[in-house]
Amino acid sequence: MSLTNLFLISSTSLIFVGLYGILTKKNIVRILLSLNIIETGINLLIVAFGYVEGGITPIITSSESIANLAKMVDPMPQALVLTSIVIGLGTTAFALGLTINYYKNFGTVSISKEEEEEINE
Repeated sequence: MSLTNLFLISSTSLIFVGLYGILTKKNIVRILLSLNIIETGINLLIVAFGYVEGGITPIITSSESIANLAKMVDPMPQALVLTSIVIGLGTTAFALGLTINYYKNFGTVSISKEEEEEINE
């Protein structure tokens, strides 16, 4: 099994675990955690697409490195993943702030009507 296949299997597994969490959980914090798991799986998938077996660093310093352009790893997926991590951190912080506001207004972090009725009774 190659490293690319391992990345692909791991990323799809993370995506499906996150989807399962979103579809089955009724707690807002757990849903946000599931979204972060999906985000991690997608980031790993992007890195897997940018991986080159036996690739070299994409830094052109001499005519020797220009001759090896075909072996260089594409730096764009790595830059996209770094940007995605920063954006994910910001959106998660914003969503947690909304969750705190929801808890202050309704006294629960559940999105299920049954759980809210049990708390109110």
